[in-house]
Amino acid sequence: MSIPETGPLVVVTGMTGAGRSTAAKELEDLGYFVVDNLPPSLLRDVVRLVDESRGPQQPIAVVVDVRSGSFFDDLQENLAHGATGRRATLVFLEASDDLLVRRQEAARRPHPLQGTGRLLDGLVRERTVLADLRGEADLLIDTTSLNVHQLTARIREAFGTEETTRLHIRVVSFGFKYGIPVDADYLADMRFLPNPHWIPELRAHTGRDSDVSDYVLSQPGAAEFLDAYVPVLTGVAEGYLREGKRFMRVAIGCTGGKHRSVAMTEEITRRLQELGHQATATHRDLGRE
Repeated sequence: MSIPETGPLVVVTGMTGAGRSTAAKELEDLGYFVVDNLPPSLLRDVVRLVDESRGPQQPIAVVVDVRSGSFFDDLQENLAHGATGRRATLVFLEASDDLLVRRQEAARRPHPLQGTGRLLDGLVRERTVLADLRGEADLLIDTTSLNVHQLTARIREAFGTEETTRLHIRVVSFGFKYGIPVDADYLADMRFLPNPHWIPELRAHTGRDSDVSDYVLSQPGAAEFLDAYVPVLTGVAEGYLREGKRFMRVAIGCTGGKHRSVAMTEEITRRLQELGHQATATHRDLGRE
């Protein structure tokens, strides 16, 4: 019986204001179990707990900053001797002092090491504390000239997989009488189509049943809508990927969320899948009547 390969362990550290939170958020979106501001002495405990609860293949990322102070010796020891049992990658983020000062001032937060001195004094102390870790970094990223999207792209390029970097499109049907989904990126109204509710033999069925689906899709304007709308969604999906977004929610509504929106949601999802997109259909209000 083969032993499952362990997932990666990514340790993110670096200068305050250089983008550690952005990197952590991107790793979380890539499927990593992320722990922020972890004392390095607890690194092995976190790995053990994740292995026990989620399995050894679960990717883990921990963010360690200068607030951990004296614990940096523990981190170096763990990384050097592989005490966690995982292959670890150390990511170090830095930026110019001028930019870090501007970012800290914009956030209106003191530097954790500035004490009663200037913010710049804290940065100088931080560079000194982190000098050894910077020298041992597997991946060094200077964020001075990077915006948020460019930094997330660098993290995605380094740690993303084909599966985690794909766009996930969720197409959800709903009924207007129950309210519009507040988290929808795009919304379409199917009430321009005849309502199967008024056909006795279709009323009890749903848009997932072939008789209702055939009826809805055969109505004037249905095919024209699909032929126009799906390419729009495809174009938006490509733009989302270029901007580093990986989640897109499309809401398709009708009066009660039982017939027209359900049938069109299923068809839109099918067409997106045929075009190679990772799309799933859900029906928020199906069964509420």
